Amino acid sequence: MRPAWVLTVPLVLLVTPLAAQTWNSDQALALARRAVERRTRAAQDSALQDYKAQAHGFLFFLAQVGEGLTEPPRLVKADQLELEVYWKAPDLSKQRIVGWRDRADVPNDMVYHRDHLGIVQNNFGPLIRLGEGDEVRDVPHPISDGGMGLYDFALGDTVTIVLPERSVRVLTLRVRPKDFAQSRIVGSVYVDAETADLVRLSVSFTSASYLDKQLEDVSIVLDNALWENRFWLPYRQEIEIRRRGAWLDIPARGIIRARWEIDGYVFNLGLVPAWFSGQEIVALPRSEVDSFPWSASIDAAIGDVAEPVRRNDLERVRAEVRRVAGARVLSGLSPRRLGARRVSDLVRANRVEGLALGLGLVWRAAGDRIETRLLASYGFADRRPKGWVSLAAGGVQLAAYRELRDVADQAVIAPLLNSIAAREFGYDYGDYLLADGATLGLRRALGVRGEWQLTVGRERIWSVAARAAPARGALRANVPLGDATLDFARVAIRRRSAGFAVQRDLRAGVVFEAGRLGGGATYGRAAGGGHVLVPLGATRLLVRGDGGVASEHLPPFRAFVLGGRGTLLGDAFRSWGGRAAAVVHAEWRVPVRGLEIGVGALGRLPAALTLAPYVAAGWADRPVTGTPWVATPGTRVTLGLGFEILGVVRVEAGYGLQSRRARFALDVTRDFWDIL
Repeated sequence: MRPAWVLTVPLVLLVTPLAAQTWNSDQALALARRAVERRTRAAQDSALQDYKAQAHGFLFFLAQVGEGLTEPPRLVKADQLELEVYWKAPDLSKQRIVGWRDRADVPNDMVYHRDHLGIVQNNFGPLIRLGEGDEVRDVPHPISDGGMGLYDFALGDTVTIVLPERSVRVLTLRVRPKDFAQSRIVGSVYVDAETADLVRLSVSFTSASYLDKQLEDVSIVLDNALWENRFWLPYRQEIEIRRRGAWLDIPARGIIRARWEIDGYVFNLGLVPAWFSGQEIVALPRSEVDSFPWSASIDAAIGDVAEPVRRNDLERVRAEVRRVAGARVLSGLSPRRLGARRVSDLVRANRVEGLALGLGLVWRAAGDRIETRLLASYGFADRRPKGWVSLAAGGVQLAAYRELRDVADQAVIAPLLNSIAAREFGYDYGDYLLADGATLGLRRALGVRGEWQLTVGRERIWSVAARAAPARGALRANVPLGDATLDFARVAIRRRSAGFAVQRDLRAGVVFEAGRLGGGATYGRAAGGGHVLVPLGATRLLVRGDGGVASEHLPPFRAFVLGGRGTLLGDAFRSWGGRAAAVVHAEWRVPVRGLEIGVGALGRLPAALTLAPYVAAGWADRPVTGTPWVATPGTRVTLGLGFEILGVVRVEAGYGLQSRRARFALDVTRDFWDIL
């Protein structure tokens, strides 16, 4: 049985915006009172005594990393559940898990709270609880007897749905606490104008609501549908719980995302109260749960649901909540914490600094709209203090810095792994310069997945020498890149990756740069890169490319370089470079079924490893005077084979067709480089 109407899939939709948002107007308060009265009467409606329904759900555990947390999250674990849902007036609820399977892409010890495994009944009732009361406990519902005196209300837009039988008008009611220092919700409720039934709940919480100090925020959307042209009952639900470190602000976030669809309603079965005894959410015996007849593999099911989950991302809910809350802080995290952009800001090693230790602080204000960040470090071999200070607000960032920087635009190894290799074995995969400077930047969104950024600045560039001594082996000398003062302007345009568990993907970015050296010489430079992912049956084809071109008078520290790990593994490291370069890497990603091996608290090793035969081709031309990098004698080609384990470790071998040399590399997968 299908619902008569669903808010999110209208036949004809007309939105009538209100001229202004006025809090606690007579009309808004009257609608809120009608909604409260309707919820009270609904529990006594003799026409609906009980029902049974089916709930189809996914729980995703995701990891999001990288500076600014702008890249889409990566799937760590996915659980698919099938539930039988029962309800009896006035407020009895029972949910039975009849099917449950999972897929772990990375070993983890995730254990969900029991109420994460089921749907929300009765739009939460008078008090809202999440995580069995460990995350959010007893927050008053605004559409309840006790809620009217605790919240402010304002009318929003009117949504009109025209159906063959009749038109349905749905009124938006904005909700905010009278006291933001208390445990309350913030957001919008949608009310049927005729019956005052709750149609939709789209909310988050005040910071005081979060009992878990690692909780950043919780976003909730509960969609009801009109069944049998009378009963507004659960139809679709999405809940997202975001966590970060309680004391260290580092760009890493854990996300639990639940998505449910409810259908198959059967009404007035004559369920007895004894049926609802015990815990609300229970599971059938493991043998029955495991034998549930799924219609498709879990990989196919995740692929089917990933697209709508990404399109309906709860970021727009958070944006609406921020508009309602104004400048008030809603995050559960402390506004002042220790902070860093990556692990290597705290501890790193290279052949210039030797061992370097650092620490940072971050302050946020005005509902996280203003951020001040301070970072300081000291290298024990070069004996130079370094640091970064920035102020960001409304997409504008002012920054001043002294930092050690690699000459390449893109990293070729996980920074933390490079520190270990440099410190312990004498292998350092960087060519460094010291930059003192200041920048002013402006960042704006381009649609859902895109953005552009304008940055202007001045830098003083210094050559630096290798001063460290590794535990074993010998470090190569650092390439002298000259001293110069540089004024520059950069325009960057990028399209982010689509997200987790996608069948196909496109990520791309380009940076246009104009610079003027202290001596008066000017140059232009354009660099870009990205990847394309397309399905090939049960496998995937990934094509990744980077490159650029620059004008005459390009300073040595802005040259393009390639060769060795990260670009052409079959050639010597950074043997090629110039004012023009390009590298293309194409690999065929084949899932390989392996054994599931228990790893204690981390659960099971994933059943699917990835085998990735690949070919990489690179070219460089127009060498820059004063650098050791030369043009390639034609196109250089590497044939290789990669093997990814647990979605975290990548082992790779490459054979250079021209060099006739085979080389090997061990690394962390690229998804985690930004955080390391």
